[in-house]
Amino acid sequence: MASKAEQKSRTTGVPAKGRSPAAAQTRQARRKQGDSGATSVAQVRLRPDEMAELQQVMQTLRLHSLSDALREGLRLLFREAAEVAASRDIRDVYRGAQAPAPEGVVPATAEEPAAADETEW
Repeated sequence: MASKAEQKSRTTGVPAKGRSPAAAQTRQARRKQGDSGATSVAQVRLRPDEMAELQQVMQTLRLHSLSDALREGLRLLFREAAEVAASRDIRDVYRGAQAPAPEGVVPATAEEPAAADETEW
């Protein structure tokens, strides 16, 4: 009977933790970042299409485990939440009024935003 790590490796198509040089590098980098070693376990249910997309992302970004991929997703989610909180703080400070432009910045004319909207990348 296969171990859980071997079963996980076959399911995800990613080598089991600790079995590749990349996994060792990831653990070493985490230690350098001051990882206290205390972790928590969280579960997520993914539909087959979501799992396929996640595996494609893991290959593209060279993420070596599901945990690495989900941690990266959480980092992006945390960053977005911080940006939303900052924008709310700014809105609260100015109480709905337009925030002042930095010194030396000329306000946009009505035509400039319209021209920007028309721009195709």
